[in-house]
Amino acid sequence: MVKKDGTSNPNSPVISNPGTPRSDGEQQVRATPPPGPAQQIRLSQQQMIAQQHQLHLQQLSLANQTKYTQLLSVIEEMGRDIRPTYAGSKTSSERLKRGIVHARILVRECLMECERSART
Repeated sequence: MVKKDGTSNPNSPVISNPGTPRSDGEQQVRATPPPGPAQQIRLSQQQMIAQQHQLHLQQLSLANQTKYTQLLSVIEEMGRDIRPTYAGSKTSSERLKRGIVHARILVRECLMECERSART
């Protein structure tokens, strides 16, 4: 701090803006930095692994259902990914593509099942 005679005391703090809330030295404002690119990639990879695991569990439970019921549940799951896909989500887009492929296979199997039951 500068004294009236022009000298300064090296042990006293210099206050640049005496009216600011941080000038008393008691408040410390610490901003948490946003997650870096590596951390965001790790989070998205963890989310993808969790989603793939959930999808795998759903597919195992679907094995006991009829083809038509499986097709209905796949279509329902695809419906959840449409809006995020329009918003630009790449993971939702990929899930939607996989859902379309899976639905096409199930449609073929349903048609074959219908033809088989029509013959008998």
